Amino acid sequence: MTLHAITTAILIAGTDEAGRGPLAGPVTAAAVILDPSRPIAGLADSKKLTERRREALEKEIKEKALAWAVARAEVEEIDTLNILHASLLAMRRAVEALSPAPQLALVDGNRCPPSLPCRAEAIVRGDQTVPAISAAYILAKVARDRELLNLEACYPGYGFARHKGYPTRDHLEALELLGVTPVHRRSFGPVRKLLK
Repeated sequence: MTLHAITTAILIAGTDEAGRGPLAGPVTAAAVILDPSRPIAGLADSKKLTERRREALEKEIKEKALAWAVARAEVEEIDTLNILHASLLAMRRAVEALSPAPQLALVDGNRCPPSLPCRAEAIVRGDQTVPAISAAYILAKVARDRELLNLEACYPGYGFARHKGYPTRDHLEALELLGVTPVHRRSFGPVRKLLK
């Protein structure tokens, strides 16, 4: 049976995460079940979209999808589990939060989260080929970016609104000057080095 035939018969969720590489903040995931009768244009190449375009698509996805959910794994979980397993945990939480529940989850990458409540299939570069995965990435990315804007207000001087926690030069300089905050990932090399 082809993927197209499957999609007409069962509820399929796409899931993806945002924020594996940053030195600070949670890793955020989303899961989306798209409505085949309400297509959304512009989901392909979701990682290349401008911030404004992602925000417009986020609104459309939430209006048109059959179901969507956003979840996260916190900094403490990242440091305890490692970033890969924390990312898988966030994706599992997003899929579990969907209502109605999917019968199949398509996961961006080469690993599926353990203990999902449905069948799952990992798809490398799925965000480029599976609209539901692209939609999930957009929701996760917009939610995480908003979180980092909030952290900017809590921790002025680190530049979270600009670099979103990624290890840019100005972020590393701010870490050297201002020190490690509670939202920094202590298991990540540049942060761990400063704590020694």
